[in-house]
Amino acid sequence: MVRYVEGGGKRPAGQLDDADYSALAEWRHALRRFLRASELITKAAGVSSTQYQLLLFVRGSPTRALAIAELAEKLQILHQSAVGLVDRCERVGLVRRRRDPANGRRVLVETTRRGAALLRRLAAEHFSTIEKLGRSFFPPLPRERRPRQAASAGKRAL
Repeated sequence: MVRYVEGGGKRPAGQLDDADYSALAEWRHALRRFLRASELITKAAGVSSTQYQLLLFVRGSPTRALAIAELAEKLQILHQSAVGLVDRCERVGLVRRRRDPANGRRVLVETTRRGAALLRRLAAEHFSTIEKLGRSFFPPLPRERRPRQAASAGKRAL
């Protein structure tokens, strides 16, 4: 399949140009900077990045509680690793387990007051980091999929 691109040229679908690679490289750099900042933020608070993510996923769920299997999926870790992580978070008072009222065999994980307070502080610091990274933190689209105004604005920025 051949797609027509801005300026009247043709290129095969999926073919990337220099601007696409530059935009992707800039975004990956911003992502690495964000992840590094996140490591420093969480370490200073005395928790791991994964513990912060667990708190964030629990708080971000519609019910503010997740089953361990759901946490494992969100964190992209094995179920037994999620169990160990929940155990560690529970020992330091960040989360607690409770039975799912809809299914008594299922255990849900929810944040404690201490966990919620820590999460509020850490999330605010993460948003501050995102603001500092600015537009470079937004994932790029291949140039052929960018809206016209964004494509021409992207040319000026690169």
